[in-house]
Amino acid sequence: MPSARHRLHRPLGLAVVLTALVLAVATSLAVGSNPLSLSQVWQVVRHPDGSEAAIIVWTMRLPRTVVGIVVASAFGVAGALIQALTRNPLADPGILGVNAGAGFAVTLGVGLLGLHSIGSFVWAAFLGAAAATVLVYLIGSAGRGTASAVTLVLAGVALGAVLGGVSTFLSLIDPDTFIAVRHWGAGSIARVTLADTATVAPFLGVGLVLALGLTGSLNSIALGDDLAASLGTRVRLVRVLGVIAVTLLAGGGTALTGGLAFVGLLVPHVVRWFVGPDQRWILTYAVLASPVLVLGADALGRVIARPGEIEVGILTAVIGAPVLIGLVRRRTASGL
Repeated sequence: MPSARHRLHRPLGLAVVLTALVLAVATSLAVGSNPLSLSQVWQVVRHPDGSEAAIIVWTMRLPRTVVGIVVASAFGVAGALIQALTRNPLADPGILGVNAGAGFAVTLGVGLLGLHSIGSFVWAAFLGAAAATVLVYLIGSAGRGTASAVTLVLAGVALGAVLGGVSTFLSLIDPDTFIAVRHWGAGSIARVTLADTATVAPFLGVGLVLALGLTGSLNSIALGDDLAASLGTRVRLVRVLGVIAVTLLAGGGTALTGGLAFVGLLVPHVVRWFVGPDQRWILTYAVLASPVLVLGADALGRVIARPGEIEVGILTAVIGAPVLIGLVRRRTASGL
């Protein structure tokens, strides 16, 4: 049962997160090398007039903001899901080899097929992420007929290390050929188009629906596999469906941006501290809170390096690492 603190925080926190999301969207539309006032942004959003401000907002900042919201929500929910599946509050989608699989596939695509743009990276990255996740599950279930949380983590970390090492090796022996991979891997929402996002959006939508449909079973799995099974939960099926959802969400997000560090790790951990262990609330909060972090970091990157910018994937790591360290050192750090 949720504590009185959690019951009080849930609706209040939801209002706070929604307000923060609105402010993050407004900031994302206003901030840049050519800053705009909020009144200017509101005016051109309501009445596009062909002015310079309207062109900036509608052709550059609004698509970028939409991409940030979509990708951040995908990573946040994927992180919450993998933490629930592994019963580890500090787990990350990368432990299933998703990011490494996507990066390896893109590296091969660049080297063998001459891929050079985000649009051409999307399918290679997505297929690589899916293949890596399937391979992790096969390795984790070898000889047992089922894959436990521990074996999935170990298989994912091992495969991720191998694929990541090979990708790095290939990039180092021919830097000129693989320069596009390095830019993609830094984690950016600036170079992603709405057309690219629309290509991946159906997969992200299916992953989100699947994740939300598993919340009740995930609450049972948090009690342990044996107890969950005694309560009627089909643990193996839930874990398979959960892995598929993580692949769709994290794989699709990685395909677009090359991965955004700490989003899937930090946000679910933070929201769990406020709302408790109920996965229904955790996933709902993750959908809304993750874009606040990403859009805020993206706006900050445009301010501190003006007229250039710092990739959002770099800043989410810079922001997320110290915040996470502070949280896990708290005596009340969240658990599952």
